[in-house]
Amino acid sequence: MLDKHGKIERNSFLLLFLTVIVVSIGGLVEIVPLFRVETTIEKVEGMRPYTPLELAGKSIYIREGCYTCHSQQIRPLRDEVERYGHYSIAAESMYDHPFQWGSKRTGPDLARIGGKYSDDWHVAHMIDPRSVVPESIMPAYAFLARRGARLHDIDRHMRALQRIGVPYTDEMIENAYWDAMTQASNDPYEADALRSRYGDNVNIRDFDGNPNKTTELDALIAYMQVLGTLVDFKTYQEAQ
Repeated sequence: MLDKHGKIERNSFLLLFLTVIVVSIGGLVEIVPLFRVETTIEKVEGMRPYTPLELAGKSIYIREGCYTCHSQQIRPLRDEVERYGHYSIAAESMYDHPFQWGSKRTGPDLARIGGKYSDDWHVAHMIDPRSVVPESIMPAYAFLARRGARLHDIDRHMRALQRIGVPYTDEMIENAYWDAMTQASNDPYEADALRSRYGDNVNIRDFDGNPNKTTELDALIAYMQVLGTLVDFKTYQEAQ
């Protein structure tokens, strides 16, 4: 067969036809498994879908282009693991549509930012980044503290995610608005109900220091404070 390549190379239509076949086979090998993503991602205890408030925060994160300067993917390299923590695993992004791995780090990686700093630190950082990180070149996002979080249609966002495989239940979707309001409250009336739907690993408090309004800053901080906190890597490593 090797002596036939000359004929193929001299016939442009035959070369194009065979190239299309080879590329198609390679594409199918890469794409088909994605339709069975549940078989390609290892199940890890602790992973859950975002709460409505966290989901609203993720939408703000994407809207403001945070992913252009901050990645959410720690590579399995010694210097990255020592700086940011355990390398990222596929299960941590299984409910991200779209995922926020990023391709550039103007600022630090945020895959393990949850719980690293206090809510007050995040509020100060968003209002005036230089007040806590003098060398920061990040723009200020003080307006987030004045805008009310968009929660009236968060159930529609969750319904769309449910249709593509995120395991939101009908009960979660029906209670989405009040679950979001509850999570941003200092005195949550329905905290037990919220935890019964999403588990005990849910941060429930007034994130931005303004108890009179659920703001975009509440939602964004709620999202950031959960990043990297859902997987107990001690348990994960023991299971390896």
